[in-house]
Amino acid sequence: MTAAVLQALVHAEMRRESVALVTVTSSDQNYTGLAGRHLVVWADDRPPVGDLVLNTWQAELVAAAHAALAERRHRQVYFAGDQGSIRLFIEVRAQPYHLIIAGAGHVAVPLASMATLCDFTVTVLDDRPQYANMQRFPTADRVISGPFREELRKLRGDRVTFDPATCLVLVTRGHQHDVDLLLEVLDDPLAYIGMIGSRRRIRAVYELLERERGIARHKFDRVHAPIGLDIGAQSPAEIAVAILAEIISVVTRRRGDILLSSHAHST
Repeated sequence: MTAAVLQALVHAEMRRESVALVTVTSSDQNYTGLAGRHLVVWADDRPPVGDLVLNTWQAELVAAAHAALAERRHRQVYFAGDQGSIRLFIEVRAQPYHLIIAGAGHVAVPLASMATLCDFTVTVLDDRPQYANMQRFPTADRVISGPFREELRKLRGDRVTFDPATCLVLVTRGHQHDVDLLLEVLDDPLAYIGMIGSRRRIRAVYELLERERGIARHKFDRVHAPIGLDIGAQSPAEIAVAILAEIISVVTRRRGDILLSSHAHST
């Protein structure tokens, strides 16, 4: 592995960027010497980094790497033609999804714990220090106590990118906090935004933002509210399950259908 490839991988890790590492696993005699060579492909349009150039198939290889990144799944690719054949492995080095939980009440506690078990990076934010502390959230990666919108803005300056690998859950105690936070992130390409509350409260938040802030109504379409899958959840832990299930469903682009057993399929 070349120094340039290693540097690119370290850079991606430090900046919390997902990349695809392409490795040549086998080739015929026309591609002797390529086995073990690498190419780092970014999720955006930056030029790949590495010592692997396939000429005819380079564009197809980069497209396959982008597709693997979008699916967050490894894949093997094989190219063959008059000039020979080559087999490559695309390893997706996807960064964990970052879950920001705004509000440190009863639902936030089990949600933070469950999200950690599901390999999310978890940040909890609340303006009440008696709620926002590591004793209450021992599994969280970061617990922040301070004004909601101000602290959310500080996260931007602390190498936290509000990107398609970031999820935001609004479980605050008042709709004014929801208003402030939505104003901060509505134009960000977050993977998920969810807001707790009754339909009446949610409608009031949208109407306030539309009337007083001039926010176009279509921008609220991406907000999941009321939050969570409809599984009849009642307790804080059950509500947390419903929220996390919805987040996973959204980021994996899978509907939450019931899985049928093999017996059910056979009948």
